[in-house]
Amino acid sequence: MFLLAARGRRAFLARVVVTGLILAPASLRAAGGEMQIDVAVDQATLVKLPERIATLVVGNPLIADVTLQPGGMMVVTGKGYGATNVIALDRSGQVLFDRRILVAGPADNLVTVYRGVERESYSCNPVCQRRVTLGDGGTYFSAALDQAGSFANTAAGNAVASAANASAAGNSSSSSSSSPR
Repeated sequence: MFLLAARGRRAFLARVVVTGLILAPASLRAAGGEMQIDVAVDQATLVKLPERIATLVVGNPLIADVTLQPGGMMVVTGKGYGATNVIALDRSGQVLFDRRILVAGPADNLVTVYRGVERESYSCNPVCQRRVTLGDGGTYFSAALDQAGSFANTAAGNAVASAANASAAGNSSSSSSSSPR
């Protein structure tokens, strides 16, 4: 009876060890995931930093941009595809934070159209609209940016014109009300 119980315990321990070995890589990946900041191109994410951060250093600012916000929050913006790192230093130069930043392509409803060697990207949610994405053909990229710039300038011009009209209307009403009759 004792021999059977000992074999049962050994078998149980062996199963526990095997299960631990199988699950260990998953737990190591989870712990390692904290060492990396994932962000998509043209997107931003927030990261809480330790106290006393004085300087932020980015390995390659063409891949990611970081800004320090009040309250110890860092905004990480994906600029280009690839990997870089960010290091946060205190006033004495001691490293308080060192993380890898991985910038990947957009994960939303992206449709890519190839016309020969030229590439065009569209965001389809539910209607497809032009989307400027790194790697698009030069002609398409320029046309989409020009169109967006033109739209922004028109909107800004309309806002200025509306403000000027409101100001003129305010001045005429105040001058007419203060004029002697």
